[in-house]
This record gives sequence, C-alpha cells and structure tokens, in this order.
Amino acid sequence: MRGIWDWPFLRRAAVALAVLVVVAGCASQPKPDAGATSLNDSEQIAEFDDENDPIELFNRFTFAFNLALDTFIFQPVAATYRFLLPVEVRDSVQNFFRNISTPVILANDVFQGEMERAETTLVRFVINTTVGVLGLFDMAADMGYPYHDEDFGQTMAVHGVSEGGYLVIPVFGPSSFRDGFGKLVDIFLDPLTYVGNAYDAEEALFGRTVISGIDTRSRHIDEIEDLKRDSIDFYARIRSLYRQKRQSDINNGEVNGDMPTPGLYSFEFDLDDDNKQVGKSE
Repeated sequence: MRGIWDWPFLRRAAVALAVLVVVAGCASQPKPDAGATSLNDSEQIAEFDDENDPIELFNRFTFAFNLALDTFIFQPVAATYRFLLPVEVRDSVQNFFRNISTPVILANDVFQGEMERAETTLVRFVINTTVGVLGLFDMAADMGYPYHDEDFGQTMAVHGVSEGGYLVIPVFGPSSFRDGFGKLVDIFLDPLTYVGNAYDAEEALFGRTVISGIDTRSRHIDEIEDLKRDSIDFYARIRSLYRQKRQSDINNGEVNGDMPTPGLYSFEFDLDDDNKQVGKSE
C-alpha cells in the first residue's frame, strides 16, 4: 500500500496552505468590536471584512477565476443535472453523501466536546445506513435526529483559533486560513481517504467530490443569480455572507445545512430575527 503522503495532490495542497498561513500570520488580524454582535451592524462588518482580507488582490483574482469556471462549466452542468434528475433522486444523492461523511462529523463533534450532537450523529448513521438503505433515505430526520455538519475549521474556532484572514481557494471558493487548514485535516480524518489509498481508488474519491459539488450547485442556481444581479460588489457580498454563515455554523446556529461540501459560493441564505435575508448556503 502506498503511503498517503505519496499523493501529489496532498503534498501540493499542504505546501500551498502552509505558505498561505505564514502570509496570514504576518498580516494584521483585527477583530470586530466586541459590542458588535448583531449582523445588522453593517459598518462593523464592512470594516472587519475590509481589514481582515490581507491578500485581497489574490483573492479577487481567484474569485474571478472561480466565477468563470462556474459560468462556463459548473452552472450549466448543475442546471442539466437538475433538469434530468427528479428531486427524489437528487435528495437521495445528497443523503448518501451526508451519510458517508459521518466519521468526519462525528470526530469533530467529539473534538468540540459536543457529546449530545455526537450521539445524534452516530444514531443517524446507524438508522440511515440500515433502514435508510445505505443512506439513500434520511429516515433519521423523520425520527427526530436532524442533520448537522461539523468540520475541523469549526473545531479550531470553538477552541479559540482566529480565522487568520479571508481566503478564496481555487474551485472550492470562500474560506479562511484556519478553515483551509481544517479542510486538509478533515481529509485525514475521513476513513474513505485510507480506503481509497489502499485500493488505488483515488478516482472514486475525486468523483465523490465532483458529484457532491454538482448536486449542491444545482440546489442554488436561482439564489446565486439573484445575488449576482443585486450585488454592487459581488466579491464583497460573498465574503460577508460566507463569514456570517461560518459564524452561525460555529455557534451551532439554525441553518438548513444544504452545503455538505465546499463550493464556489459556500454560504447559506437564511433569515435573521428581523426576517431579513442575510445568507443561504449553496
């Protein structure tokens, strides 16, 4: 069996993220005023967004690259996927990918000390893998065990690690230096990483990411187009919505969880207490 570190992709990704983390560490990392707890405090949010984007030029270039990919490849493929497959099939695709991501979610539940949520994650896996036919049907949600997502970026945030600056990752979209590193850790937490390595099935792992991303993108075609049309600065709008979404995730806020994997616009549309639209995940 080849060592996992023999994978060229993982070596390159680790080196790239390490360089970016060093850059972030050299940049200032201002935090919003402690009293600015409301998402409606637009001045505080805008100031934080502007000052905590230390590589904005690089991020905007990457964002434009991602947007071009989305316009010419991902959005047309996602639209075709949505047209060809009925909603029941697409829901089963989403349920299946959520189910096989259980080990990563469970590990991060435990790392965060969220034992009740860990229990829910484990019960969901048992129910959906058996009664739900290998996760194709979310029977657990009907039994009172709703889905939630966790990742190592959230785990680090819970333990006090700052985001380290905004980061746009090619193809994968909005992130931060903390969350970018967290994505790598989650790869190593996923048992399927080692199964794929043992059986030379890296292509299957890549296919999982692609299909999951297409399914996710297909669910938010209209919302993304509305944002493009209504935003004066689309980049800044996505940056703000992503940060609001991540803060909600870290606080175990009420979100619909429609983003099992990162995407070109990884944020959520949801309603705040004033019934204003502040974001919704892709």
